[in-house]
Amino acid sequence: MSQTPQTTPGPVVTPVRVVIGLCLLAPFVAMLWVGSYAKTDPVLIGIPFFYWYQMLWVLISTVLTMVAYKLWQRDQRARADRKGGAEQ
Repeated sequence: MSQTPQTTPGPVVTPVRVVIGLCLLAPFVAMLWVGSYAKTDPVLIGIPFFYWYQMLWVLISTVLTMVAYKLWQRDQRARADRKGGAEQ
């Protein structure tokens, strides 16, 4: 008559997932820490630091998001292979 409760496993924190989180968190930290780039020097081809720093982070954010996505895909494939199914 007694039934054992089925527990679902909680979130798994792996080194790959930590790297994914850091890739996604870095642009937010860089842009929210305004004091680090709220200046005009150094000037790059006539553009104050404040502007080219933000534009550089657009490119960096794109690369980091792409890296995080590729790592996530690899992690999901590895988990599906370990389970022996085609889960995603």
